[in-house]
Amino acid sequence: MHIPDSFMPLSQALIYWAIALPFIFMSFRWARKDMDDMKIPILAALSAGIFAIQALNIPIGMGTSGHMVGAALVAIIFGSPFAGVLVLTLVLLVQGIVFADGGITVMGANILNMGVISGFVGYYSFVALRSKNIDIKISAFFGAWLGLFISSIATAIEMSIAGTFPLVPGLVAMGTFHFVIGIIGEGLITAIAIAAIAKARPDLVDSKITEDSKEALL
Repeated sequence: MHIPDSFMPLSQALIYWAIALPFIFMSFRWARKDMDDMKIPILAALSAGIFAIQALNIPIGMGTSGHMVGAALVAIIFGSPFAGVLVLTLVLLVQGIVFADGGITVMGANILNMGVISGFVGYYSFVALRSKNIDIKISAFFGAWLGLFISSIATAIEMSIAGTFPLVPGLVAMGTFHFVIGIIGEGLITAIAIAAIAKARPDLVDSKITEDSKEALL
């Protein structure tokens, strides 16, 4: 999922930066508006946790690897997909600059895939299911799984456009492994975490999601 610099021409990388930058800007605007002293420690803890789980990479061939993302989890907890974009932007910056995990010029593509696509798909799948009174654990599981799966498909398509590997083998490799990772990792962990938070503090998750889902789906 972490695209290195050598996997994509600079001209294409700049296009993904142009797409990602407005979302990054809006995520910082969201933080200035919605973050407070109570939420900052939670955001920091989630960022550290996501940094850790992304270190568990599973090689899947063609120079790529699979791992969990976490954007949907963050988005659901904070009631906004921009929270997922913000956290993944910060995590990817540290990984790319300090640990050379993922490229610098292609970071826009990585933020687009793991922050924007995974966060938005995961969050709005979750709120759509919750608006239909689907159980919160099932909604969280499906949202997180779908967000991870779609972001992996987007990565494979981008790599095909870049000429890194053929489209069909890339889709099979990325899609198959992240389909499985999404079930046994991303979906399960997100469902457990959201269910625990909803049980302990339902005012932090479910009531906010219900309000947001009505507005988002109008």
